[in-house]
Amino acid sequence: MLKAKIKIAVFLVALIVIFSLVASFSDVKPVFCGDLKRSLPVYSVDRNDKKIAITFDCAWGDEFTEKILDEVKRFNVKCTFFAVSFWVEKYPEHVAKLSSSGVEIGTHSKTHSHMNKLTEKEIEEELNYSAQAIEKITDKKVTLFRAPFGEYNDRVIDTAARLGLTTIQWDIDSLDWKDLSASDIAARVVKKTQSGSIILCHNNGKNTLKALPIIFADLLSKGYEFVTVSELLLEGDTYIDGNGRQKSGL
Repeated sequence: MLKAKIKIAVFLVALIVIFSLVASFSDVKPVFCGDLKRSLPVYSVDRNDKKIAITFDCAWGDEFTEKILDEVKRFNVKCTFFAVSFWVEKYPEHVAKLSSSGVEIGTHSKTHSHMNKLTEKEIEEELNYSAQAIEKITDKKVTLFRAPFGEYNDRVIDTAARLGLTTIQWDIDSLDWKDLSASDIAARVVKKTQSGSIILCHNNGKNTLKALPIIFADLLSKGYEFVTVSELLLEGDTYIDGNGRQKSGL
């Protein structure tokens, strides 16, 4: 009799444990990479109005910047530059000219370091210093950040957000940094572009300048509209899905 009661007690305890485990997992949300949910930057934006954004990272060199701006003006398109503060401080007159011409300027950090290896305090220093360097010249609030090398982790994304900066990645890499030909750069960009795309280029790419007229002419003829990254981003309640695409809702 005693053994029977013990078996019943063990069985009831086992049921309680099982139900507790089921209850604890019922509210678990989807996770990325089979691990903990990650903080993600914006790679692209979920929209169907053919608005897109072309971006230029600025860290070294300034040979083509003014001519890139000339092409932007010639095709009457908008763009966003992400500048490292040592570039900003070396070429303040070009930063001022870009800003006064309607080019949006975001921070690309202070020293172009591997920010996923930095502490929270070091990340803050990188972002605050670089944003202030830009704002001092443009008199415009910096709201966008692109991590050097495209490297990030939760600490980088979350720290940037706390400082009021939206971290921007890209869904189309022009590969202009690999010194592809102008035609190859353009073909790659045009082929991959869709509504909400964010295109990565560099201001000192060897053939970027030559590729731009081809890119602008082709995509404009297809009905695409080049806007700044801030104009591309959705307003209101949004979330970023597992592919880094910003969407409306919670």
